[in-house]
Amino acid sequence: MPALSDVIAALDELWPPERAEQWDAVGTVCGDPGAEVSAVLVAVDPVRETAEEAVRLGAGLLLTHHPLYLRGTTTVFAGAFKGRVVHDLIRAGTALHVAHTNADRADPGVSDALAEALGLRITGPLVPDPTDPAGRRGLGRICELDAPEPLARFAERVAARLPATAQGVRAAGDPGRPVRTVAVCGGSGDSLFDQVRAAGVDAYVTADLRHHPASEAVQHGGPHAGPALVDAAHWATEWPWCTQAAAQLEAVSERQGWGLRVHVSRTVTDPWTVHAASAPAEGAAPTTTITGAPN
Repeated sequence: MPALSDVIAALDELWPPERAEQWDAVGTVCGDPGAEVSAVLVAVDPVRETAEEAVRLGAGLLLTHHPLYLRGTTTVFAGAFKGRVVHDLIRAGTALHVAHTNADRADPGVSDALAEALGLRITGPLVPDPTDPAGRRGLGRICELDAPEPLARFAERVAARLPATAQGVRAAGDPGRPVRTVAVCGGSGDSLFDQVRAAGVDAYVTADLRHHPASEAVQHGGPHAGPALVDAAHWATEWPWCTQAAAQLEAVSERQGWGLRVHVSRTVTDPWTVHAASAPAEGAAPTTTITGAPN
């Protein structure tokens, strides 16, 4: 049975912390380096629900994609939810480790997992990491479909292949527009519109698209010149990484003879819980409602 320090060393090889963005907060939040670890739970969010799940499983480590303290803190007071998470984990002997933007730009990384979940063939990174001579690491991925699909059908593909959320999936663009080449970025991706346009893809799959950047993106050079946009829930676009990360850790465990039990949390921690579709205004063109499929 490995010590927590051994497992952390393996995680840092998979997702080196020095490859995280400068503003990020990755690494180990709490845990005893000498404690033995027999089980690990992988989740997107370090929230009360996943902490409780890790404790129920007897996991010695909760590995999450999102940081608990992204902007730092001066207290772990248990009267606040983040402090309560830390207290509950420490009391149960469960460590917390974060792999965030270092997992985003990894090979394989978060966007590889998203592309695989959508059944897309990856041709390269959207924003290559200049420190990678192989040209495989970086933010986002450029992908292809085996055969073109109308945008409406492609959006249905995304909804069917990602876990269900209240938001579901929405698309911007001509519903009949053929989609063959696709850029994907797990999590918030509207900061990469310039790179998406430069890639010349037919569609862009990401999350957290805001009105003004999205409107400008689809209007750039004319209503049919820019890429169509497919916007899914942030949590849903990053959840496929959990299964990928679990498989990577299981492979390390097998090589090392650790016998780790690695679990993937299927608890939906997307914050949105209700979706009420708008009725089209009288005389307006109807819209297509596309929702995520059950996980």
